[in-house]
Amino acid sequence: MSVRLGLRENAAQFWLLVLVNAFVGAMVGLERSILPAIAEQEFLLAARSAVLSFIVAFGIAKALTNYFAGRLSDRFGRKHVLIAGWIAAAPVPFALMWAPSWNWILAANVLLGISQGLTWSTTVIMKIDLVGPKQRGLAMGLNEFAGYFAVAVSALATGWIAARYGLRPEPFYLGAVYVVAGLALSVFAVRETRHFVEHEVRTRDLADIGASKLTQGEIFRRTSFTDRNLSSVSQAGLVNNLNDGMAWGLFPLVFAAAGASLKQIGVLAAIYPAVWGLAQIGTGALSDRVGRKWLIVWGMWIQALGIVITAMAAYMTGFIVGAVLLGLGTAMVYPTLLAAIGDVANPGWRASAVGIYRLWRDLGYAVGALLAGIAADVFGLHFAVYLVAGVTFASGVFAATRMTETLDTARS
Repeated sequence: MSVRLGLRENAAQFWLLVLVNAFVGAMVGLERSILPAIAEQEFLLAARSAVLSFIVAFGIAKALTNYFAGRLSDRFGRKHVLIAGWIAAAPVPFALMWAPSWNWILAANVLLGISQGLTWSTTVIMKIDLVGPKQRGLAMGLNEFAGYFAVAVSALATGWIAARYGLRPEPFYLGAVYVVAGLALSVFAVRETRHFVEHEVRTRDLADIGASKLTQGEIFRRTSFTDRNLSSVSQAGLVNNLNDGMAWGLFPLVFAAAGASLKQIGVLAAIYPAVWGLAQIGTGALSDRVGRKWLIVWGMWIQALGIVITAMAAYMTGFIVGAVLLGLGTAMVYPTLLAAIGDVANPGWRASAVGIYRLWRDLGYAVGALLAGIAADVFGLHFAVYLVAGVTFASGVFAATRMTETLDTARS
């Protein structure tokens, strides 16, 4: 069987993986608008750090699974890891429907994190395998568009269902549909892509060909600390999801404190990932033309501005402006960070580097939930939001001073 790299050359499998990742994102959207309300109204959790504990459980589980997903996909194949991720997701909607205690919610979020780590990481790796170096930014933009636009649609749907029928169990019926559809497509339609990596290694003129033999420890150190570009990407990813964890857990409480209804909170919770998802189609492709570095830097700074505006707002208009800016800034960053990893990492250890980057990135959920929850309990909701905005701005400064342009590496 002949192997050809490129989005057009592998369009059928590429768009199938885009659809699969939409179902992956929709699973996260189940919780996006209503779980903080469930924590307060059904389980009577008053402390912000306790309310946000589900994000800590999710973030740690997803981060650790991301690390192993890259290694497992190299060893056993991408498709097997993708299927395993959907199997891990199967109990989640039912646990959320019928959980008798908050610990059940935490356990469900551990499973959700494991599932997301396996499924989302694998769809990213498979798309990078298929498209080769020329359209990597566009490919990542389309992948992340599918996932996060589905987060928005699912959050909007569960918020509407909750306002009409109650917080549980009806909103979570959607989750069972997502699992069945995602698992069926992964088993019966998705094809393995690991052989595309072998083809790329054979056909590209790789100056760093010896680096394909790196140990896992060496790859971890490069991606996390020693390589200026890979480590810059890893820290920016961590901070990006730090502020996303804050937005997921605290923004619904900020909106409620301003008098927003459950239906309005659902709309506001959907705007940010909707803008994020849609804009990534353009920002991913833009990074293939203008480069990665300054999209990352300005994306972090625009996120910080959106968070500040949300903290200052008292009415729906301000919340909408803040959500749009946060979504736009995140769209500038999210596919570009993944494309930069693909630019720098040797194809022989690229899947492992993606897993390590996603380990750091999704630890941001746990760090953000802990930081924001503790700060909110001690100093108040708005102080916590401003604190996260400051951290996000500083991350952009770090990338601006440490990172060099990576697109030149991909084109060489």
